[in-house]
Amino acid sequence: MRKDSKDISKKIKKLVEKASFSLRYDLKKVIGKAFREEKQKLPKQALGWILDNAKAAKKGKLALCQDTGLPVLFIEAGKNQNITYSLVNKIKKEVVKYYQKSYLRRSMTDPLLRKKPKYKGIISHIQFSPKIEGIRVTLFPKGFGSENKTQLKMFNPTADISQIENFILNCIKQAGPESCPPFFVGVGIGGTADQALLLAKKALIDRVDIANSDEYLDSLEKRILRKINKLNIGAMGLGGKSTALAVKIKKIPTHIAGLPVGVNISCHALRSATLRIK
Repeated sequence: MRKDSKDISKKIKKLVEKASFSLRYDLKKVIGKAFREEKQKLPKQALGWILDNAKAAKKGKLALCQDTGLPVLFIEAGKNQNITYSLVNKIKKEVVKYYQKSYLRRSMTDPLLRKKPKYKGIISHIQFSPKIEGIRVTLFPKGFGSENKTQLKMFNPTADISQIENFILNCIKQAGPESCPPFFVGVGIGGTADQALLLAKKALIDRVDIANSDEYLDSLEKRILRKINKLNIGAMGLGGKSTALAVKIKKIPTHIAGLPVGVNISCHALRSATLRIK
C-alpha cells in the first residue's frame, strides 16, 4: 500500500472513531450548561445520563448511540486541489472498513425491497472553498430517529419571518419526545428545495456554542430557541428548560418566486468530526 494511501486510512480510522465514540467539545459544553441550569429533577437527571453516556462511550470506545447512523461525508477542497473518483472511493471504502472494525451497526438497506442491512450506501457531497487549505473531510453519521422528522416547506416569497418561525416550531412539536431531545436544530433557507435541506444539515456541523457571524441570523436563532424551549418538551420528553440547545441557520440566495425552508434536527447525540487528509 502506498504511503499516502496508508495515511488516508489512518486518518479515516481516526475520523470514524472520533465521530462515533466522542461527543463534540461544543456539545458537551452546552449540555453541561443545561445540566447546571436545570432545576427540575427528572430532566436534570436525563441530562446527567447524557453526559455520563458520553464519558462511558469515549472511555470504552463504544458507540454514543445504538443507531450509528447513515454516514454522510462532506469533502471540501481548497485552491488548486484535485478531488478524483479514486480518492472519494478510497474515503468511502475506509469509512466502511472502520465501521466494520469498530462493530458499528449495519444500517443501510434497499429503500423498497428492505433487504438485509449492509454498510455500503454512504452519501458524499463535494465542494470547493478558497477559505480552506488542502482537502478536508467531515463525517456526519445521521441517526434516523431525528432524520425522520425532517421537513421542507416551499413558502410563498411574500411570507413574513413569523410564518417561518411558526413552521420551525411546528417541526419541533411534531418531533416531540420521539427523537430524543434536547435537540440541535439545523435550518436552511433559500436556494432550491434540495439545497435548503442540505444547508439545514450543514448547519448542524457548525459549532453550537458560538454566535452566528450574521447578526440578523444570530438574532433569529436566539429568538426561535427561546420559543422552542417554552414548549416544555424538555430532555427526553420530561419537561424542563431544554427542549433544544441550539438553533443554527444558513441561507443562500433563492429565486424571486420562491422561499424554500428546510429543517433538519439532531438528537442530543449530534455526531460529526472533521479532519484534513491532504
